[in-house]
Amino acid sequence: MATVAECSKELHVLAVDDSYVDRKLIERLLQISSCKVTAVESGTRALQYLGLDGEQSNVGFDALKVNLIITDYTMPGMTGYELLKKIKESSVFREVPVVIMSSEDVLTQIDSCLEEGAEEYIVKPVKLSDVKRLKDHIMRGEPQENGKSGLLKRKLIDDIQASSVPLSFSSSVACDLESSQLPSSLSSPNCAFKRPKLLSRD
Repeated sequence: MATVAECSKELHVLAVDDSYVDRKLIERLLQISSCKVTAVESGTRALQYLGLDGEQSNVGFDALKVNLIITDYTMPGMTGYELLKKIKESSVFREVPVVIMSSEDVLTQIDSCLEEGAEEYIVKPVKLSDVKRLKDHIMRGEPQENGKSGLLKRKLIDDIQASSVPLSFSSSVACDLESSQLPSSLSSPNCAFKRPKLLSRD
């Protein structure tokens, strides 16, 4: 079931994750960043909310404005990658930035998502700095329409090699929430993929 949290800003994020803990964490980070959040537990529910499931949406289209979709990669039924493809096939939502979250940093998986149109691939745990950066990019891009959003898109360097461009990992869970607010499963050190240099869209 979708849950919606409204804040003072108009930025609306659709968050998709089958994990209750991860879903609540990303929802909390988005709330702290003054976003309106709709959280759903599956790709199927996300499509239903967007009205892309072939049936009439429960949300009035005129009132529905999603500025960003952030989804987990590994989910039962429909993966985040499959959801990404469905969204990019939609004439209504294909320009909405989609961010993939995952606990895996498999290069082929990352590259496939970016090639399919993902705005960014973030290795969990998602940090408050990640959310703020994404929000800033979207807010800067909002005035521009008709194709070019003005958003910065992250691309993997084509010739990335373990021997020449090693991956870098961070041992800290850098979240601005107090440790008492974090689930115990996220309190231990975790690794994060070092994101490549920002490249502007053509």
